[in-house]
Amino acid sequence: MQQAAYYENDTTLAQYLEFHFGERWHGEANFPKALADAAMNAMDGRPLDRALDIGCAVGRTSFELARHFRHVDGIDFSNAFVNKCQEVAGEKRVRYARPEEGELVSFQDQSLASLGLEDAAERVSFHQGDACDLKPEFTGYDLVLAGNLIDRLYQPSLFLETVHERINELGLLVIASPYTWLEEYTPKEHWVGGFKKNGEDFSTFDGLKEMLAPHFRLLFEPWSLPFVIRETRNKFQHSFSELTVWEKVSQ
Repeated sequence: MQQAAYYENDTTLAQYLEFHFGERWHGEANFPKALADAAMNAMDGRPLDRALDIGCAVGRTSFELARHFRHVDGIDFSNAFVNKCQEVAGEKRVRYARPEEGELVSFQDQSLASLGLEDAAERVSFHQGDACDLKPEFTGYDLVLAGNLIDRLYQPSLFLETVHERINELGLLVIASPYTWLEEYTPKEHWVGGFKKNGEDFSTFDGLKEMLAPHFRLLFEPWSLPFVIRETRNKFQHSFSELTVWEKVSQ
């Protein structure tokens, strides 16, 4: 079989696989791992039974959480991403054709064992799903993590105003987002923030506080996590994701 047959040629998928499992670029940490590490620090002695990684993309954060949790569900809207997650979990390897220049690619092959994730893969299940319309069985979590998700949902309020139903009492909701609101993903009337309200600036953090207040309390002041997405060997996206941690309050 030709080498290329082992690799996924879809450019976006390959970029995400590099983002999750590839090299570190421009001195920044691996974002999906850093996100999981931040969530684990926030758990701070809370139960580590079940976690949900919603918008899991190609799965690195889910695997990292499964180092600590008994079971992790990773959910993404993209069938291609979920299929790749399942393949990686089953084969314990990550293979992809990394874009270099024009039609040129380099073949990447990494084992989960080399990342210390081989055993963790046994505790993760991946599913296709819609964050705005999750199936009833996805509930009873000690942690729900939404990494770079909310500004890509068609109606984020459907997720934000119901996610408490999925989380155990005193469990955590961890949200990270660069707040890149674009109408191609989210109609403006459904933006969480990034607009004027009653003549005043209304940030996404303002919107999150308003939507989550009935069921959550903010544990820490927000902080930023940097991330770099490699498009080709000469083109990179360097961004920052604001991270907020919310504890479900007793009703």
